Formats: sequence, C-alpha cells, structure tokens
Amino acid sequence: METAPRIGLVGSEGSYGRWLRRFFEQRMGLRVLGRDPAGDTALSERELIESVDVLVFCAPIRQTPSVIRHYVEQAAGIERGQLWLDITSTKAAPVAAMLNSQAEVVGLHPMSAAPKSATLRGRAMVVCEARVDTWRPWLERFLAAAEADCVRADAEQHDRVMALVQGMVHATHMAQGAVLRELAPEVGGLEGIRPFSSVGYELDVAVTRRILAGNPAIYQDIQFENPYVAPMLERLAVHLDTLRDLVRRGDDDARDQLREQLLDRSRQYAGKASVAEGSYAFERLGYLLADLREPRFINVFLPLDKPGSLRALLSVFEQRNINLDSIHSSRSAEGELLFRIGVSRAGDASALQDAMKAIEAEGIGRVVEASGLAA
Repeated sequence: METAPRIGLVGSEGSYGRWLRRFFEQRMGLRVLGRDPAGDTALSERELIESVDVLVFCAPIRQTPSVIRHYVEQAAGIERGQLWLDITSTKAAPVAAMLNSQAEVVGLHPMSAAPKSATLRGRAMVVCEARVDTWRPWLERFLAAAEADCVRADAEQHDRVMALVQGMVHATHMAQGAVLRELAPEVGGLEGIRPFSSVGYELDVAVTRRILAGNPAIYQDIQFENPYVAPMLERLAVHLDTLRDLVRRGDDDARDQLREQLLDRSRQYAGKASVAEGSYAFERLGYLLADLREPRFINVFLPLDKPGSLRALLSVFEQRNINLDSIHSSRSAEGELLFRIGVSRAGDASALQDAMKAIEAEGIGRVVEASGLAA
C-alpha cells in the first residue's frame, strides 16, 4: 500500500469526477490521472490502470457495471495490490463486478450530488467494504479527510434501503411534478399557487424542482437499475389506489379506514418519539422558510474564514443600532460561504445603506445581494 497513492478516475469529466479530482489534489495532496470519453482520453484504459494505485469508477449508474467489467478485462491481473472504488447510487452490481478483479474492493455512495464545498461534511456516505485488507489504513484516512458521516453496509442492504430513500422519494415527486403540470394551469399555474403555499407544499415543490433541475439520466437509472425499486413501487401503488378508492366512496366508514390504514398504523409503527422528532423538524424548517421569505435582507460573503470574522460583521450592525431578525449561512452556486442576514422591517434605511458600505470599506466582507433596503 502506497502512503501517497496515485489516483485514477474513470469518468473524470463528470460532476463527481471533477469534484474528486479537486478533493484528492487539494485536500489530500495526491496525484490524479483520469479517463473519460468526454475529452480526457490521453491515457488508454490499460495505461490508466498501469499508472495508478487507487482506481475510482464514477461513471453513469447504468454504465458502471459494464465499464468495470471492461476494466477487469483490460487489467488482466496487473491490478493485484490496487484498491478499486466506485461512486454509484447502486451497489450490488458494481461491487460484484469489481470483485471479479484481483484488487481490493470498496463500494461508496455519497448521499448527495457532488457538493460545492471542499468536503462531504454534513452528508452521509454509505461504505460497502467487500474486500479490503492492506488498504484499510489509507481507506480510513480518505474517509476521515472526506468528513462524511459514514455508514457501513453490505451491497444488498444498501440497494434495499435506497429503494426507499431514493427510489420512493424520487417516484412520488416525479408523480407530483406530472400532476402539477396537468392540474396547476386550471388554478393560475405555479405562480398562481405560490401565495397559497403551506410549509409542506413548499418543501415538496422544492424537492420536485430539484429533481427537474438535475440530470434526468440519474433519476432514470435510480428507478431502473435497482432491482428493489419495482417491488417498492408496487406497494406504493397499492396504498395510493386504496386512498383513491376510499376518497371516492367518501362515507364515514371510508374515513375511518383511511385513518386506521394510512395514519394510525403508520404512527404506531414509527413510535411516539420518532413522530415527535419529525414534527419538531418540520416546524424548524417552517421557521427557516419564513426567514428566507422575508423581503428585507443582506447577503454577505466573508473572505476570511477565521475566529472573529462573524463578530466583526455583526458589530457593524450593532454600532448603528440595527436590529437583526435572522442570520443563516449557505453556499452560493460558486461554493462561497454566504451569510443571509434578515433585517428588521422597522430598521432605518439610511443606517442599513451605511452598514453595507462599512462592510466593504473595512474589508470585513463583500455584499453579494441586498433587498428591501432602499431609502
């Protein structure tokens, strides 16, 4: 096992391939080589295998098992002593394909799209250790550097869980998107609905729009490439059919059945503690959405990530007697850490304008966006 292994990326031009290159080079100081039909073809498959110690497959879900099988044929034994990893939303088929090699094998599934941040902090990552021995110390260093919340599982368990965590969630939101497309025009379209939004509707529509904004192939493959998704959809359809039939009936007995079959039984299964925790989490998200809807705010980027930077920012408002309603951190599309500061509607507009000027003049930060602050 190399202490500073050379990393090979199969699918180096994809979103995770590009993120992994930055991660390995900048976070771990490792040399990275890649291959991708979308332009990174300087090395052949065989040359890439010969040149690296760790080979990471980050190809499209549908193609990953066949790509791995092709690399096993190309390797023909020279991969002995290497570590092979894959970054894929299904695990059984890719892991089985890698096990046909002579390399050590670990399947990985970060539970998010490639992040804008430098690490996977705050995100879960499933780790399926299929065959790992001499590479274990480096694997643990890699996982520690990634800063993900790692959960160990075997490949089959992963796929069964993903049928619920991904397959079911995506299916219901794709269906919601289709229903909105068909029925929303009758009530003024999406913009006509927006003033009537509940917290639940806003959260659901946010997930639906996130799916629609993503790569369609990913959502196709999650449905078609996981063998446990089809049985899950059968169960989902049964319960939706039951709900439809009960609502069509509309009598008191149907109401009682709906409560008993679709609410009471599920509440009892989840348990009081889990239900209470979920209800509280929903309330917190509601408060967050309310803050983000406030029309008076300032978005500030702090270039210096060090103790005291936020205090310096807040002191600008304190010195001008400006009351803040909320403060939230998030990342821009470019990955910059932003602070969204909600400002009291009763605050003096001239003082707010002065505060924004001071933030930049004193080198504290950069005002990226402001709203509702005109004098």
